[in-house]
Amino acid sequence: MKRIVIVDDDEFIRKTFFLLFSSHYNVYLARDAAEALARFQQAPVDLIITDLRLPQKNGLQMIQEFRRAGYQGKIILITAYAEKIRPEELDRAGVDMLFVKPLDLKLINETVDKLLLNGQP
Repeated sequence: MKRIVIVDDDEFIRKTFFLLFSSHYNVYLARDAAEALARFQQAPVDLIITDLRLPQKNGLQMIQEFRRAGYQGKIILITAYAEKIRPEELDRAGVDMLFVKPLDLKLINETVDKLLLNGQP
């Protein structure tokens, strides 16, 4: 079964994603980058869904740490602050998809399935 790490400091979002994906995927929840990296080291994952704004490090910084640790899987970045992100930052981090809040859960669910089953968004 494919593994997803959800990284968001908002408990409601973590729980919502858990309910959305847990019937088809193993889902790990993390409040911040440190917790997510610890989970990645324990069990490699296929997809990371992370918020841009996190405590201590932002989502892009966390993604860079995952990449340095050898992560080669898919990444979805979510944010309410898309205007603060430059496209080259997304490319450099290897972000596969960007979703802007408020989130369209149906579209996110479809995108996750496509990324994990087909490799394409």
